[in-house]
Amino acid sequence: MLRKIQLSGAVRLYVKEEVNKGTTSLLSFRSEEITPETLAGIKELRRLLRLNPDAREFTLVYAAVASSDTEIAVVTRSVFSLMKTMAAQVEIPGEDLAAHRAFPGFEQGQQQKNILRLIRIHSSKSKPDNYFVCVSYHNAYFWIDDSDLPSKQIFSLMMMFFLADTGERANLPIVTIPSR
Repeated sequence: MLRKIQLSGAVRLYVKEEVNKGTTSLLSFRSEEITPETLAGIKELRRLLRLNPDAREFTLVYAAVASSDTEIAVVTRSVFSLMKTMAAQVEIPGEDLAAHRAFPGFEQGQQQKNILRLIRIHSSKSKPDNYFVCVSYHNAYFWIDDSDLPSKQIFSLMMMFFLADTGERANLPIVTIPSR
């Protein structure tokens, strides 16, 4: 339900910086210029999450349970967990499977029931023409098709995670190596 609302453009995620409190992650729902179906979805989502029906902003917190009706509690996956999920969705060349270089992932063209595919990474012996990103590895090419917008979006988001600055690095331990 949240994904449908998000795809409609009615969800806004942003970070607010407050002087004494630091940064706060917020989510808000737009109610203007959206379809009646999306508006009904937002109303139902608010009901299911026990959110204040009149609130304009909701604070995102890392927790199992929200502490108020203006908080949305989330427990996220780690970047490592996301990478493992993405790796399971790579089309593995048959010779790599036969040589036990990789575990089989999703089979090409086969949908698994109740499993949402995050990304589609193709493989082939020849370099593709229409790719968003492509890498050569072990005599094969692995790529994301340039017309696959959901996969491009997920890949770009993962790149942002890797490039994100996680804040100050003050007071980190200093590693010393004794020498003579």
